[in-house]
Amino acid sequence: MFARLIVSGNRSRLLWVSCRAASIGSGTGEGDKGATLQKSAPQYQHHQSGGGDGSKDTMLSATAVIFGGSLLTYLITHKIKNDSSKIYAKEIPLDEIRKAHDTVRKDLPEYTMDEVIKHNAPSAGIWVTYGIGVYDITSFVPKHPGSDKVMLAAGGAIDPFWHVFQQHNTKEVLTLLESYRIGNLRADDVVGTKDLHNPWAAEPKRHPILKPATLQPFNAEPPASILVDSFLTPNEFFYVRNHLPVPEVDIKSYELELENEKSGKSKTIRFGDLRKYPKHTVTATIMCGGNRRSEMMEVKPIKGLPWGPSAVGNAQWTGARLCDVLRDMGVRQGDEEGHVQFEGLDTDPTSTPYGASIPLAKAMDPRGDVILAYEMNGQPLNRDHGFPVRVIVPGVVGSRNVKWLGKIIVSRDESNSHWQQNDYKSFSPSTDWDTVDFKTAPAIQNMPITSAICTPANGETLTVDDGFVTVKGYAWSGGGSAVIRVDLSADGGKTWVVANLEETELGTGPGRHWSWSLWSAKIPIQPGQRGPIEIFCKAVDSNYNTQPETFENIWNLRGVVGNAYSRVKINLKPAAR
Repeated sequence: MFARLIVSGNRSRLLWVSCRAASIGSGTGEGDKGATLQKSAPQYQHHQSGGGDGSKDTMLSATAVIFGGSLLTYLITHKIKNDSSKIYAKEIPLDEIRKAHDTVRKDLPEYTMDEVIKHNAPSAGIWVTYGIGVYDITSFVPKHPGSDKVMLAAGGAIDPFWHVFQQHNTKEVLTLLESYRIGNLRADDVVGTKDLHNPWAAEPKRHPILKPATLQPFNAEPPASILVDSFLTPNEFFYVRNHLPVPEVDIKSYELELENEKSGKSKTIRFGDLRKYPKHTVTATIMCGGNRRSEMMEVKPIKGLPWGPSAVGNAQWTGARLCDVLRDMGVRQGDEEGHVQFEGLDTDPTSTPYGASIPLAKAMDPRGDVILAYEMNGQPLNRDHGFPVRVIVPGVVGSRNVKWLGKIIVSRDESNSHWQQNDYKSFSPSTDWDTVDFKTAPAIQNMPITSAICTPANGETLTVDDGFVTVKGYAWSGGGSAVIRVDLSADGGKTWVVANLEETELGTGPGRHWSWSLWSAKIPIQPGQRGPIEIFCKAVDSNYNTQPETFENIWNLRGVVGNAYSRVKINLKPAAR
């Protein structure tokens, strides 16, 4: 049994696909001969077309992984595309798919855990268990961009990993995994997932206004209309981006490790020690690298969370300047060759922490305003936002603003973290997962100029008031550049309206504009004009950088730095007489 993801217009569904192949191995690549699926695809598409929007179904190369950050896409294509046999399809509920992994397959042999353990390297074959199933993923590992993570479970159970990487508990991934099943685990060797520690049991409570993209880990954003209500985003409404379970930290025992690899000096400070440094406050916008990814996904599918325009917030952050702390570690302002690595207290099942790094020059520049923050909008950091300490790197992508800070390392090298080396990088629109080489692209640091329309919402009906409709949104540029203008058009770019920058921060000098600008504009509507009409906006920063017109031109396989024109289509109704 294999799975195929079908997308039709705005609808997507997973279907089981039964294939009769001449030769299909159990994850060993034996079924890679023969004609392609394209011969049977038209029949399959026709069978699934119709209803809804009447649009033509599109066959996709899925998306997937065995562990954090991997792709399902390549694998489904690799497994299915070379099978020219007839295809049958029916929808299968997720619960039914989950049960498959806890059900004895009588058509398959039984293995002991001792036998599984022997298959922990490519030479012996790479096996894993999940529930009661035994799976041979040997052919998958070389194609996996995070094969090092996969190998951590080689010869063992993936259950504890999937407690953390909950994105794998989907129809696509579970169906894909079952296609690699080779046997059943002997009953007295089975370790059920219910018996393993649940790292999500102590997650903090969140405000219901946050709309989750995923629950475990928790990733959520507020409605866009909320953002323009306040220059400082309320802590409870600030978007949440977690990669791993939220750690529980006891402030009384909290310690921050400091290490200078250049000098060999190291020490540990406690929370009270950090508070002895001069207190510094900076108002700065933090934006997820995948903000507005859902708009880029409309061009073609992307692996990643479908963020809207609200994976961003603006706050006052208070704490100790990083440059002050590093000076006590023997680093001088002129000694700026290298990097500062940050490690969080949030860890995966192998105790590997979330990590990232920034250039040492940014960290040591007093004008860079990098701080070790312990307050957010005048309140102690809450757990979702990094209690008790997080690093704030103004103007830089959110992924470098490491939360639950546990260790700082001054090094000649960048962080070797997955999120620094194999994520949060952008590529040519023509680069795909078969050709990508993450080593060829620098890690994102400063974010590009962007803006978004927050109100009205797409599809909303507005009343024309005295010949105008009102539009509101935000604009922000990374690297400390100021927003100098926001332009809007409602006639395809023939004419433009310049927005009023209603709330903005003057900054503390050139190159230190860390906050967003909130803007509003009145768009003229001609008498008798009816909708729908499309309104789009673009921002311009103090370096005269502006936004690209379309997402087609900046599409990238990770869906990051998405800063094309923001567009909404609205309907109009005349004001009541």
